[in-house]
Amino acid sequence: MAESAEDGQRTAWPWRRWLHLVPFAERVGIGTLMLLLLLAGGIWAFVELADEVVEGETAAIDRALLLALRRSDDLSDPLGPHWLEELGRDFTALGGVGVLTLLTLMVAGYLALHRLRGAMLLVLASVGGGLLVSTVMKEIFERPRPDLVPHGSYVYTASFPSGHSMMAAATYLTLAALLARVQPNHRLRAYLLGLAVLVTVLVGVSRVYLGVHWPTDVLAGWTVGAAWALVVWLTARWLQARGHVETEAQMERDDHGPQA
Repeated sequence: MAESAEDGQRTAWPWRRWLHLVPFAERVGIGTLMLLLLLAGGIWAFVELADEVVEGETAAIDRALLLALRRSDDLSDPLGPHWLEELGRDFTALGGVGVLTLLTLMVAGYLALHRLRGAMLLVLASVGGGLLVSTVMKEIFERPRPDLVPHGSYVYTASFPSGHSMMAAATYLTLAALLARVQPNHRLRAYLLGLAVLVTVLVGVSRVYLGVHWPTDVLAGWTVGAAWALVVWLTARWLQARGHVETEAQMERDDHGPQA
C-alpha cells in the first residue's frame, strides 16, 4: 500500500506543478504569458542556431542555398532578369539604417504631434536598442561575409546575424503591433501584422539573393529581431499598466488630433 501511495503522488505531482501555472496565468494575463513563451522559444532557437554556426555545422547548407540562387555558369549573375536583381536592391534598402531611421523619425513625429510622448519614446528606444544589440552581436561572432559570389550590395560589418533582417523584424513588427493595438477591426490588425512579416521576409531573402549574407545569418536575424519585438511588446504592456505609456484607449481618443 505504501508503494501505491508513493506512485500515486509521483503521478499527481506533474499535474500539481502545471496547476500552479493557472493562478500565474490569471495574474499576468494570457496574452502576456503567450508573449513570454514565444520570447523564450525565440531565444532558445537563436542559441541553438548560433551554436551550429560556430561549430561549422551549417556550412554545407549555407553554401548550397547561396549557390542555388546563382547561375551555374556565372556565379556573378543571380538567377532571373536584371530587373529582379534591381528589385532585390530595392527590397534590401527597406532594412537599411537610413530607411529605418527615417521611418522611425516619421512615426515618432506623428506620435509627438498627437501628444503620445510615452509611445514616441518607446518607439525611439526600441529601434535604437535593436540597432545596438545587432552591432554588439556582430562584434561577438565576427563571422566573415560570404566569399563564394560577388556582393550585390556594399557591406562593411560582420555577417552574423544579418543586421538588415534583424532590424527589419524589430522595426516593422514593433510598429505594426503599435498600430494594430489601436485598430478595432481584426482584419485590419491581421493585415498590418501580415504586411510587417512580408516586408521582413523580403528584406532577408534579398540579402541572400544579393550574396551579402549566408542563409543562417538571415535566419538568426529574423529570430533575434522577432525576439526583440516581443521584448518591446512586453515592455509596452508593463509600462502601460503603470501609466508611463499611453493605453490603447488613450491612443484611440487622441487619434483625432491634438487637443486645443
